[in-house]
This record gives sequence, structure tokens and C-alpha cells, in this order.
Amino acid sequence: MHNWFECKISYDKRGKTMEDVPQKVVESYLVDALSFTEAEARIIEMQQPYISGNFTVSDIRRARYQDSLLDSPGDRFYKVKINLITLDEKTGDEKKTPNMVLVRASTIHDAIRFLDEGYKSVQFDYVIVAATETALIDVYPYTAEDKTVRNISE
Repeated sequence: MHNWFECKISYDKRGKTMEDVPQKVVESYLVDALSFTEAEARIIEMQQPYISGNFTVSDIRRARYQDSLLDSPGDRFYKVKINLITLDEKTGDEKKTPNMVLVRASTIHDAIRFLDEGYKSVQFDYVIVAATETALIDVYPYTAEDKTVRNISE
């Protein structure tokens, strides 16, 4: 189970030539962490090799994704809202439970296709309610090789 945090970093991006005026850039990343503090430490550690000069973590907020499909090819990330459909055994009424799924894909059509492929073996029915492209540049799930030490065991 992932505990996602959306982290925004801001920095001055240099132009291609020395005469170009640096532009202020804000980029969003998704980090798997146990706390806001760990999310900040991880995004700093992950971005330091790629940004020359100073940068700041300008915002961190929880991101509520119940599932993620990140193994598919693509260079964009889509937030797909689905409703899980269950049947109340006592009343026979349908119950819809909203869930957000993060999907890596190249297009919105691919994101929906990858979600359908990934969910074809699940034991429940679902309906896709919405799919939107996010502003995320990259996603950093937690792996055992990560240098950032967690405070509690998983």
C-alpha cells in the first residue's frame, strides 16, 4: 500500500544560452512516503542530481490514490476516477464507492485501456467516471533500495 504525497519544487531554469534570462519553474512529483518530513527528504534526494543551483520544496500535500498502474509504457500520468460497484446483500441495492487510480500512459485512451487490462482479473465491477492528465513529471514509489530510512517498519 502506497502513501502518496504530491511534492512541488520550484527553481530557476536556465536558458540554452548564457544571455537567456532564467525562468521560475514549478514542477510536481509524486512520492511514496510515511510522512510529510520523509516526502520532503525523498524529493530533495531524488531531484538534487538533476537540478543545478538552488531549489525549494514549495508545497507538499497528500494525494489520495487507492491504486496505481505504473508499469505500463508512457511519459504522462493520468488520474482515473472509478466507481467500484458492490451489491448490498440485505437490500439488493447497488453501492458505488469512488476510487482514484494513477495510470502511466502516453494518451488518455491508453490510460483507460491499461486500467481495463489491469483490472480484468479483479473480483468486482467498476465504472470509469473520469480520466484526466496530471501535471506530474515523475513518480517515486518506495523501494527497498531507497537510501531514505523509514522510522517504522513496514
